[in-house]
Amino acid sequence: MSQQPAEVPVQHVQPSVGSIAAHRPHTVSAAVSDLEPDIDADLDAYEDETEGAELPQGRFLDRERSWLAFNERVLELAEDPATPLLERANFLAIFASNLDEFFMVRVAGLKRRIATGVATRSASGLQPREVLELIWNRSRELMARHAACYQQDVAPALADEGIHLIRWPELTEKEQARLFTLFRQQIFPVLTPLAVDPAHPFPYISGLSLNLAVVVRNPVSGHRHFARVKVPPLLSRFLEASPQRYVPLEDVIAAHLEELFPGMEVLAHHMFRVTRNEDLEVEEDDAENLLQALEKELLRRRFGPPVRLEVEESIDPYILDLLVRELKISESEVYPLPGPLDLTGLFGIVSQDRPELKYPKFVAGTHRDLAEVESASAPDIFAALRERDVLLHHPYDSFSTSVQAFLEQAAADPDVLAIKQTLYRTSGKSPIVDALIDAAESGKQVLVLVEIKARFDEQANIKWARKLEEAGCHVVYGLVGLKTHCKLSLVVRQEGETLRRYSHVGTGNYHPKTARLYEDLGLLTADPQVGADLSDLFNRLSGYSRRETYRRLLVAPKSLRDGLIARINKEVAHHHAGRPAYVRIKVNSMVDEAIIDALYRASQAGVPVDIWVRGICAIRPGVTGLSENIRVRSILGRFLEHSRVFAFGNGGEPEVWLGSADMMHRNLDRRIEALVRVTDPAHRTALTRLLETGMSDSTSSWHLGPDGEWTRHATDPDGQPLRHVQESLIDARRRRRAKP
Repeated sequence: MSQQPAEVPVQHVQPSVGSIAAHRPHTVSAAVSDLEPDIDADLDAYEDETEGAELPQGRFLDRERSWLAFNERVLELAEDPATPLLERANFLAIFASNLDEFFMVRVAGLKRRIATGVATRSASGLQPREVLELIWNRSRELMARHAACYQQDVAPALADEGIHLIRWPELTEKEQARLFTLFRQQIFPVLTPLAVDPAHPFPYISGLSLNLAVVVRNPVSGHRHFARVKVPPLLSRFLEASPQRYVPLEDVIAAHLEELFPGMEVLAHHMFRVTRNEDLEVEEDDAENLLQALEKELLRRRFGPPVRLEVEESIDPYILDLLVRELKISESEVYPLPGPLDLTGLFGIVSQDRPELKYPKFVAGTHRDLAEVESASAPDIFAALRERDVLLHHPYDSFSTSVQAFLEQAAADPDVLAIKQTLYRTSGKSPIVDALIDAAESGKQVLVLVEIKARFDEQANIKWARKLEEAGCHVVYGLVGLKTHCKLSLVVRQEGETLRRYSHVGTGNYHPKTARLYEDLGLLTADPQVGADLSDLFNRLSGYSRRETYRRLLVAPKSLRDGLIARINKEVAHHHAGRPAYVRIKVNSMVDEAIIDALYRASQAGVPVDIWVRGICAIRPGVTGLSENIRVRSILGRFLEHSRVFAFGNGGEPEVWLGSADMMHRNLDRRIEALVRVTDPAHRTALTRLLETGMSDSTSSWHLGPDGEWTRHATDPDGQPLRHVQESLIDARRRRRAKP
């Protein structure tokens, strides 16, 4: 649906490209004048073009309400009969997982700020308590819809297809007997019932765990007792009682509670689940070692205060009162639901092999500019990049035969002197990490900037940081107070007497698995200006450089917001002069008030503004006198739209940027983000066409209204389905491959 590291030890500082080159004969493959910063040279004259009257109050939509609207769009895909059935189940699981993270981070953070007295009125004008109550009310409605979709629609439809998600009473005697044997052999040994009485305090309930609240009676004394049984999270959530008949694990445990409480009478049991504050707080300035500080904070995370209690709607009022009292949670944070709770367990059902109930299989092919140099052996990425830049669009273009192959080739190439790489998230068995380790072990200088504070991937990134260090890589953790979110690779190669730099700038993580599920863009290039920019940026991240201007990059937190606002303002000047002018933006989130105000002023001046946003959007489109020239669309589908693109009419000479930054405070003020200017005319045209397709009225999408409501447009006036941009791109790749 995200802080402060100890200063980097001096011994981790990676020599610059210049210092490597000083020991070998070379010439830099560009004249010095070609590398001077120039991207803002013509923008100063336009900065005052949009000054004018104050913009109206109430012009920003509430970001939390907007996020809930995004998750509602996910739910609408689950509710849509046109979505393949197992994909509907998948969207139900995604909705539940998204909402878990929202409560763990956003709601928990808001509650913490209210409790400490630092919460202020939001940009939308709502008081903190009003936002919290809005969240409680809206999330309650959505969770009820979510449960109803599963109970009344998806589960019965799965049963019609032979996949039965049933409860314990619906099992046959033979199935119950089989599961009893499974319980005794594999489940019972890992269960730990915890009593609550004067000698046993109320147990700690871990976040997101499923639990049974059990009431038992001592037949001798007649006293009733409360106990808690945790459902083991490492066991399969749905157990197969017989082929294609699945029952929740908690039902199997509940049916055999007498095995856990021998000699006692089991009177009742009720399922419940707690969500806790799991956002991390690390004071980097006070930490001698960021790795150690983060590891300690990860241990503390498990004990964050509760922010939501989900219970079965049939729960006994006495048990509910006990849970509310012991967990110190308010009644507003209690969510009674029909069972089963925690539908993230549906991920396990979705994984089964029923291709007819899923989106048609799509396997990405090698990008045509790389395939052209392909022979019996793997393509020579460096040779291809010496010919031209390569614009990648994942997952339609294979990640493994482009970005991964680029780094693997660099690791194996004896002429490569250095590799510099950012890692924000990567996979458990990462070929990217393996390539970097191979490069270091072969004597290459390898700098890896590992962002160990990537939310919910902290533990994995700590592990990879240590593994890379042990292999001899220079591992650094970025700048104090800033997350490093940019997606960058730099390879320095000796070619005769010349050092050539090869670069990758992307919008997505170096994660081979998510590269098959996330829509992202990337630029592979041997352009000297981009290579020089990346050298400067990596030196800033690993050393003590104070460079703030670049040649083909906009970099947060210093130049990115101002650079974009200057370009938006420039479009106003072009429009006033009668030249072609427009702003088209594709991002995950549009929240930053300064960017939004610049877009409002551009709209007031008559500049058409198109915003393609996946998630949160605080801009109000279509308001007379303010934003009637602004349109906002959202697209969700089989792939997660993740790329960020910024396009400007620029008086008839379009300017296009891509990169890692969303329009949020955290991205623009508290992260290292990078956008790269796309210079190849064909690439600019392709990206402009992509933006136009996403915004077209003939494309299936959601439209945002001035009141903050999203309306789905999936069919034309005749009821025929509108085209989906993702399916169109898949079809285009298939047709291209089919050509002789």
